[in-house]
Amino acid sequence: MGEEEEEKHQSNSPSGVAEITQATQEEHSSPVVRFDVPPHRTYHFYHQFRTGPNPNNFLKGVKWSPDGSCFLTSSEDNTLRVFTLPDYGSGGDGSTWSTISDEDSYAANVVVNEGESVYDFCWYPYMSASDPVSCVFASTTRDHPIHLWDATSGELRCTYRAYDAMDEIAAAFSIAFNPHGTKIFAGYNKAVRVFDIHRPGRDFEQHSTLHGNKEGLAGIISALAFCPTHTGLLAMGSYSQTTAIYREDNMELLYVLHGHEGGVTHIQFSKDGNYLYTGGRKDPYIMCWDIRKAVDVVYKLYRSSECTNQRILFDIEPLGRHLGTGGQDGLVHIYDLQTGHWVSSFHAALDTVSGFSFHPFLPMAASSSGHRRFVLPDDTYKDIPLTLSGNENCASVWSFSIATTVENDTEINGDASNCPSEHENLHHDP
Repeated sequence: MGEEEEEKHQSNSPSGVAEITQATQEEHSSPVVRFDVPPHRTYHFYHQFRTGPNPNNFLKGVKWSPDGSCFLTSSEDNTLRVFTLPDYGSGGDGSTWSTISDEDSYAANVVVNEGESVYDFCWYPYMSASDPVSCVFASTTRDHPIHLWDATSGELRCTYRAYDAMDEIAAAFSIAFNPHGTKIFAGYNKAVRVFDIHRPGRDFEQHSTLHGNKEGLAGIISALAFCPTHTGLLAMGSYSQTTAIYREDNMELLYVLHGHEGGVTHIQFSKDGNYLYTGGRKDPYIMCWDIRKAVDVVYKLYRSSECTNQRILFDIEPLGRHLGTGGQDGLVHIYDLQTGHWVSSFHAALDTVSGFSFHPFLPMAASSSGHRRFVLPDDTYKDIPLTLSGNENCASVWSFSIATTVENDTEINGDASNCPSEHENLHHDP
């Protein structure tokens, strides 16, 4: 990239974004959700994912924006779509959408086309629809640098580029903003590169995940997560089937967690920052680790993912008491994080539920579905179109029931702790 284009990206840098503090975010009190009552589908989308040349444009994941105004999807057609939630969910009616309808609930507000397959994507942590400067998300794709996109216009804000020993673009396999929103951490093969969001281009810090004694993370760094309580802890998952905890400031290795049967594909801290949840490919269990001890698995949460290399994203609800995860069986399973016990499940799709994301403060969630389908290499079948139902390769928004005031008080006062039981170390199958 030339000097002129570099200056252009520099001028488009989201100046002032990092200065937005969490205190300026609108405060919301999350209601207590009743997971024992099945949710109803409020909005549904599938038709617009089938307008391109790819007959099997399955969805790879879905993530709500930090302010809850919209959600972002990634699909096999190398496209990221932003869907704005109408009236912040107040206008949704589960009875208005029909499974036989040929129309989506509404069209995506922003469509961003990447040049290659999308590896990972994430929202700016202080994104707020009331401040256009902060409305950005980052993405990383095969053979491309990291891109910072404007979530309101779809324009490219900044580019962050890493190069290999041959001076060719090195694509990041995972990305995450640090809690202060000042840096982008990107995972590569046995290395992490750190970019200052105000300095787009090829300036970065590089840290090896393996020390001289070969202690640390080997392989591709496939997942990143920061502790939400600003303790300065960074968790990284690897395709070497291990997860490691580092210090954000100096990348000091604290400890390594072993136990997954496949490469780690998704990790997330509990809301209080004391526990870490990790999931792997071709691994049927999400593992809960107490990072204050980091010796044994506290408990395991089952999901149907034994036969796929696909990344399946899970999420923890705003109050930090429950975790929701999809799987190959088309179900979303809800688990109580206090005990590790299965609470409920509901059918979200007729194929693999690849992503599940709770709304940051409303009793809602979004799901994405789909998986790779292989066509027989026989000329006899080459002209037969791939026929999918409306509940395959789709995205949906779900609305949950809210507990009454009495139920709310009982749950809060009767179970004040959001942490897993110290005595639980169980395998829980639904």
